[in-house]
Amino acid sequence: MTGQAQTIPHLSERVLHLNESETIKMAAMAREMKQRGIDVINLSLGEPDFEAPLHIRAAAKKAIDEGHSHYPPVTGYLQLREAICKKFERDNGLHFKPDQIVVSTGAKQSLANLILALVNPGDEVVTPAPYWVSYAAQVQLADGTFKPIATSVQDNFKLSAQQLDEALTDRTRVFVFSSPCNPTGAFYTREHLQELVEVFDRHPDVFIISDEIYEYMNFEYAHVSIAEFESMKERTAIVNGISKSFAMTGWRLGYMAGPKWLADACARIQGQFTSGTSTISQMAAIEALTSDLEPTIRMREAFRKRRDLVLELITRIPGVISNKPEGAFYVFPDVSAHFGKSCQGKVISNADDLCMALLEHAHVSVVPGDAFGEPRCIRISYANSEENLRKAVGRMETFFEALSTNDE
Repeated sequence: MTGQAQTIPHLSERVLHLNESETIKMAAMAREMKQRGIDVINLSLGEPDFEAPLHIRAAAKKAIDEGHSHYPPVTGYLQLREAICKKFERDNGLHFKPDQIVVSTGAKQSLANLILALVNPGDEVVTPAPYWVSYAAQVQLADGTFKPIATSVQDNFKLSAQQLDEALTDRTRVFVFSSPCNPTGAFYTREHLQELVEVFDRHPDVFIISDEIYEYMNFEYAHVSIAEFESMKERTAIVNGISKSFAMTGWRLGYMAGPKWLADACARIQGQFTSGTSTISQMAAIEALTSDLEPTIRMREAFRKRRDLVLELITRIPGVISNKPEGAFYVFPDVSAHFGKSCQGKVISNADDLCMALLEHAHVSVVPGDAFGEPRCIRISYANSEENLRKAVGRMETFFEALSTNDE
């Protein structure tokens, strides 16, 4: 009505200062260009391009037919939590009880539950950088202080014990890390973890969140969890799930395992947000965790082959420097040698500019590294076919060769 004052919506300071996930943003832009008929190769999302194995899909169909269509317990079906406990015994030599497990709608929610349960305003949360994009945002939502520790491509993006010791303070409440790591593929061996554990032993008030979602996507070594060390067992929460290792990203199921007091706290938080996760996904997850891992092993070997292919191709490009990822399905090269150059008259000042120019001119979607705490790098997901990877890196090589320096 004319003359009537309009009601202006008021957003919270929390959401006004919260950034959109850069990986989701770049993937959305790639999809929009594809819808306009542009041949974009999307190397931005961390999502296997395989399908969930047939026997897992069959278990989901059976669950529907058997009427698993009612509210589940907040923490997940007992049968699933028992299966998760058996998985930890089988694969990690760790012994949990079902009341120490909380099943969530993805590992991302498990991480959010843990951060909200552990972090008070002003508490420090320390992590090696580069780090997964949502760690920082989740700490921000908890009003904590996010404190990344820079690592380098020369050290394979691994945190040293000395760096950790220098970073921890009496305000540090949580240390969170992933191994294998998103975005670098770095893996912490038992020997390396032992060095970090010796530091944590001198800082008994620091709780550890170990993000092990890429456990089965491990190319060089047998997986090891920091929770396997005796002094860490009661001060570590493990986060894992079915998305990456079973190609079930859309099924939205992850889980945490830790001390019962912490599992109880996560259940209280989750009960006010989502309650329990999909019953059908839970029944499928039981099948995934208790059946033959051969499909997962085949997928891992395909990713290993793709890693080697992408490394071979991308290291041919002058000014592109990469570590050798030991797991996950990403390459995270340093491309800062190309900052300051121009693409069709427009200066590329940083990784954001570079990624946008790659998308616009080479039609390849990758993610700028500053979203992961390393502004000199870009993340390339090789969760795509070998044909598309060859084509994409070929386009990137042509793009980089066409860049001009400002003194030309």
